Amino acid sequence: MGEDDGYDRNVTQRGGLANKTLQDGDYPWGADFWNSGAVDLSGLHTRRLTRRAGAELLHRGRPCQAVYVLTAGWTCSYHLLQNGGRQIVNLQLPGDILGLQGLFLGVPSLSFQAVTDVEVLEVPASDFMQALKRNNQTVASVYRAALRDEAIIVEHLANLGGGDATQSLAHFLLETGVRLSQLGLASETGYLCPLSQDEIADVLGLSSVHVNRVLRHFREEGLVTFRDGFVRIHDYQRLVTLASFDPVYLGRVRAFPDAVAGSD
Repeated sequence: MGEDDGYDRNVTQRGGLANKTLQDGDYPWGADFWNSGAVDLSGLHTRRLTRRAGAELLHRGRPCQAVYVLTAGWTCSYHLLQNGGRQIVNLQLPGDILGLQGLFLGVPSLSFQAVTDVEVLEVPASDFMQALKRNNQTVASVYRAALRDEAIIVEHLANLGGGDATQSLAHFLLETGVRLSQLGLASETGYLCPLSQDEIADVLGLSSVHVNRVLRHFREEGLVTFRDGFVRIHDYQRLVTLASFDPVYLGRVRAFPDAVAGSD
């Protein structure tokens, strides 16, 4: 066990479909992506599936016959390390697509696991390819989605190489907040977050003890409190300065709403 930082390691959002379930056409990419027919899934063989937290959705190196649109919950993509640990490469939030790399390269280079209970829309690979062939808008939108994922991963690599745990954690908390704000699930004051301390450590390439200490430092400095599955940001602008955070790599992002449900 690490030091006591007031952080509840038994996060409450793992059961059930965390935070929000998206309906058809209700996705964070805006009108240029899922809405207004930019991605046309009509006529495709799709089915909605639910998976429990901890379930493996895609396996590194194994052929996949479908892509998945995450409609509820959180997943992570990760790579197992030689020392037995893992590096979480990215988080997927509602509206994100899982399995694009496997679609185009034959097999995914990363594994995907449900962080919470999740719901996904399964689209057979052959059907998805047909959707790309019949609609250039769909091609452009999926390409933008892939570029956005790549930009997030590049930012994570830069933070891993920087060696500053305080800046890296501040940057990660802000990035996650901005991504959630596109779903109406975050504000400058905070957001629900189902990640455990170990999962945050796996994202940042740190030990859980180190993450514990940084979280305690943030609390003592009046920056952030992470408790009971909620990230409460006490001084947003100071956190932005500490992280040198510029969300331009996330594409067109809208400003944080004034409030988030459940923040009281």
